[in-house]
Amino acid sequence: MTAVPAKPRGTWLAKVPVLRELRQSVGVQRFMLLVGVIITLVYILVALLAPVIAPYRFNQLQDASGTFPGSAAPSATHLWGTTIAGYDVLSRTLYASQTALMAIVAAVIISLIIGVLLGLFSGYFGGPLDRILVVVCDAIYAFPSLLLAIVISIMLSRGQSSLWSGIMAAALSISVVYVPQYFRVVRSEVVRIKAEAYVESAKVIGAGNGRVLFVHVLRNSVRTLPLIITLNAVDAFETLAGLGFLGLGIEPSSAAEWGYDLQKAVSDVTAGIWWTALFPGLAIVLLALGISLLGEGLNDLADPRLRRRSAEANEAALELEA
Repeated sequence: MTAVPAKPRGTWLAKVPVLRELRQSVGVQRFMLLVGVIITLVYILVALLAPVIAPYRFNQLQDASGTFPGSAAPSATHLWGTTIAGYDVLSRTLYASQTALMAIVAAVIISLIIGVLLGLFSGYFGGPLDRILVVVCDAIYAFPSLLLAIVISIMLSRGQSSLWSGIMAAALSISVVYVPQYFRVVRSEVVRIKAEAYVESAKVIGAGNGRVLFVHVLRNSVRTLPLIITLNAVDAFETLAGLGFLGLGIEPSSAAEWGYDLQKAVSDVTAGIWWTALFPGLAIVLLALGISLLGEGLNDLADPRLRRRSAEANEAALELEA
């Protein structure tokens, strides 16, 4: 009986997108990618576990011992202090990660679905519709995302947003701006791929347009989308924070949001109350840094020239060690 060779361990791990890139990266690339992955994963875990790890609810103003004091300095009771309204800064900062995560997911999903589908059909079928979509997408780049978010927020909720209306205002505004990017990337890949031999072979054996599009063309035309997704993710929660800072974001009784907390903390800073602005501001900066490093690491690995330079540097380092 012929022995069946054992399946090598770690095969499925090598196919996981981010882990695969980590294995391929070296030097500075690996450092940036690793730091970005760690920061992003920490934020995701904090968002998922916020109700468990936060000492209070995001809109809680009192407990069994009484009403929370306003503008209280960091202490054992309130580790990051309280706002002027009496909200616990630590609890609101942790809960706000949930709001940011929901805005990111909503914006990415909407942009992906619309942009990828438009790019697929436009690049594959061509014709007048393709030319119209290209012109429209080029024109949309002229719209500032924050200005569009302000208009959509006012249209949806008249500036007084609940949790979902505030998230959808940010997600829709970002989607309108980023759909053209997904569209152009996917369309250019589809135009190239539809002329490949395997696509022609699928048509010859009787495959319909739907099967060719979603089985043979789609999976080969979305390989560079993770790079755009990281940029989209950063802009999604920064736009949400911008709306909150301008007073057009989510109401504090509906959800915690970093931009709103920063806007309320502007007057506190001049009075020496630094903790109400420091921690929400650090949360925004660190999340933007983590996702940006993740995107930069993936971008470097997607560039063949940078990947080749990294491989040559790695080989030179191994020769020196030997």
